[in-house]
Amino acid sequence: MIDEHEYGYFTEADSADVVVARNRNAKDERLKQVMEVITRKLHEAVKEIEPTQEEWFAAIMFLTQTGQICNDWRQEYILLSDVLGVSMLVDAINNRKPSGASESTVLGPFHVADAPELPMGSNICLDQKGEPMFVHGRILDTESKPIAGAKIDVWQANDEGFYDVQQQGIQPEFNLRGVFRTDADGRYWFRGVKPKYYPIPDDGPVGKLLGALGRHPYRPAHLHYIVEAEGFDPLTTHIFDPDDPYINSDAVFGVKESLLAEFRKVEDAEAAAKVGIEAPFYDVEFDFVLSRKKG
Repeated sequence: MIDEHEYGYFTEADSADVVVARNRNAKDERLKQVMEVITRKLHEAVKEIEPTQEEWFAAIMFLTQTGQICNDWRQEYILLSDVLGVSMLVDAINNRKPSGASESTVLGPFHVADAPELPMGSNICLDQKGEPMFVHGRILDTESKPIAGAKIDVWQANDEGFYDVQQQGIQPEFNLRGVFRTDADGRYWFRGVKPKYYPIPDDGPVGKLLGALGRHPYRPAHLHYIVEAEGFDPLTTHIFDPDDPYINSDAVFGVKESLLAEFRKVEDAEAAAKVGIEAPFYDVEFDFVLSRKKG
């Protein structure tokens, strides 16, 4: 090991130690800690892989191209984090919940902060395209008690796999988005359309990487939720269609078994009339459990 008071000379054997020693005067202790771990793991990987000069230059060019495609509405580095499973790992580390609480998953790039608050039961599908769907459930605490007045921010892709922000001028603004408040029994319900699987952007460096790895770019059909209530930890999550063809191979690793919901097809016209929808429709029931904030 290199003495902590000496920089030492760079050698293949001591490469990581030398670099870490050079960083010993870092002004921020957390930065110093993070860079030490990254340096040691990176040098370990390089020593195991033993890349050629050409391979290392190709890696640098991949990162360069990833940065070049980024703009105000597209973040290719987040996409890279997603397909490597790092986004979900960071989410899991930062959202450890007590037993019984609903699991979180990634926010995704298509959330809109100022979606309108709607009366309970509203139809969030503004263009009336797609197969009707009735979504309902309860917001509960870990003791199965209802949470009244919980805020539910929901959004989804349409029946073609596109969000409204991807089809401006085609879909109405705020199509398939809405904010609701639970009733005294913690219940929520709204109408939408059955979502469809869709590809993450695959026309850039990350898409090419997926292709080279023999992986597809698809996310299985899902609905997004952000659930918030005073005194409780906020929950950012999805619910998924378990019958989707990509349910076991989500490109960004967002699927968790506890988030699988039944999309039950209902043919009964009388049942449809009771919820203000036309038959046939899909009935989706799902409860969310929030954990109380500590302290």
